[in-house]
Amino acid sequence: MYRTNKFLLFILFAVTLTACSNFEKVRKMTDEKKKYEAAVRFFKKGQYDKASILFEELLPILTGTDQQEVATFYQAYCDYHMGSYETANFHFKRFAETFARSEYYEEAVYMSAYSLYKNSPDFNLDQSGTITAINELQSFINNYPDSKFRDETSELIKSLRVKLEKKAYEKAKLYIKTSSFNIATLKSAVIEISNFQKEYPDSEFNEEMAFLKVQAQYNLAESTIESKQKERFDEAVKYYEALIDKYPQSAFLKKAEKLYDVSIKESERIAKLEADYKAARDKEKSNTAKVGAADKQ
Repeated sequence: MYRTNKFLLFILFAVTLTACSNFEKVRKMTDEKKKYEAAVRFFKKGQYDKASILFEELLPILTGTDQQEVATFYQAYCDYHMGSYETANFHFKRFAETFARSEYYEEAVYMSAYSLYKNSPDFNLDQSGTITAINELQSFINNYPDSKFRDETSELIKSLRVKLEKKAYEKAKLYIKTSSFNIATLKSAVIEISNFQKEYPDSEFNEEMAFLKVQAQYNLAESTIESKQKERFDEAVKYYEALIDKYPQSAFLKKAEKLYDVSIKESERIAKLEADYKAARDKEKSNTAKVGAADKQ
């Protein structure tokens, strides 16, 4: 068994060496036509690494020839198939700029945007690349409304927006998780949730976001200075009413009701204290005015 495996490894090694040797011979060819044909064969066999090397070496020589267009197009596809999406985006764009009348022009424009889609990072990372991809894909639809790639492009945009939606959702939740009743963080949480609700009105996360908004505002009211508490408890009540208005059977209803009940009681308690304080001040002013009037008599 050991000898058989050793023999197979030897054969594999020999084949690899032969293939590498043959490829190096192709690279050293002085006949550009044969070298170009070899590059195309490598490309069609799916050997994109070898095809890419040959196209890169050939392109400066092929400038102005009939083969330049296909070589440039195939080189961009080599980058794409090898997962070098940024480079593919660049090469597809360069193709479109150079060969505006090519039969491959529209496909190249689409593939330049699609390469950005493929390069879009996971939702938990910075989403600048995702936004760029959305803009390029939308630009393609705007410029080619009747393109055969239109429906697919629309689906790509939707999937990228879902990624942005999830990023915004996790960001809003993170503010609440890390708030520890920090006023600045709780304010940011309410703002982030409000922005999410405006940006993604049809999101599946909006029911939870509506509850978290009540929770964040309630925590903010509890943590704030006394002079601002009533206003902020009243805001929590308003957010609760918005929650039950839109989601009357919400899974978060019981938790939200507890926050609502306390908010109502706190708002009424603070209102009574303010009313009592005002009455006391008014009484004091009245008594002072009476004493002053008596002194004048």
